[in-house]
Amino acid sequence: MRVEIDKRSGFCFGVIKTIKSAENELKTSDKLYCLGDIVHNEMEVERLKKMGLHSINREEYLQLKDCRVLIRAHGEPPETYEHAKKNNIELIDATCPVVLTLQEKVKGSYEKNKHLNGQVVIYGKKGHAEIVGLDGQVEKKAIILESIDDVNLIDFSRPVSLYSQTTKRVEDFYAIADKVKASMKPGVPLDIKDSICRQVSNRVPHLKQFAKEFDVILFVAGHKSSNGKYLHTICKEENSQTHHISKTSEIDPDWLK
Repeated sequence: MRVEIDKRSGFCFGVIKTIKSAENELKTSDKLYCLGDIVHNEMEVERLKKMGLHSINREEYLQLKDCRVLIRAHGEPPETYEHAKKNNIELIDATCPVVLTLQEKVKGSYEKNKHLNGQVVIYGKKGHAEIVGLDGQVEKKAIILESIDDVNLIDFSRPVSLYSQTTKRVEDFYAIADKVKASMKPGVPLDIKDSICRQVSNRVPHLKQFAKEFDVILFVAGHKSSNGKYLHTICKEENSQTHHISKTSEIDPDWLK
């Protein structure tokens, strides 16, 4: 049996940066909180937990004082930082640079559009950590589109700044952008900002070719990972014998017969 690991597999640089930040902090402390799972990968979460990293939810965070909390790659809304200042919480900010730049752009569009009665529209998953952080930049007034069917939430008679969650599919974003463009009232400004992270989307051509070369693909990623779901779908489209797993216990021996 020939087994090969894709040489381009692994976490994106934003997640790697976050994990390194956690490891460095835990070298000098045996306890560090993380707002949400540091990465959607159960094995990595468990490894870091043994080192002293404790995942907490937002409600638990609001009860904390006088401690250290890691902000993961997805980023956070302004209220997270405000709570930290009021409660002597030291934040280790490991927000992905791509997400951080996007937060600044979204906030800039919101401030610019205020006097124009404009709208900030984001293609993404409601409740996803990155979307929560982005929506926080606009006082929770962003219009979130989960699919092309949601474009009717937009008022096409008012200016629109259109963004995307960094982990969405490029082709889906542009399908939405085209529909919005076709629906806008004549003369009303539309600013389309392709904010999808290319480190993920640039993997697609290679991944498609890789998937074709094997009888079976075991795609290893956390089941909650947006990047994982996207890239797994790409593999599945090229090779029907693609199986999404997060750990070895999920492997069905029959797949390999």
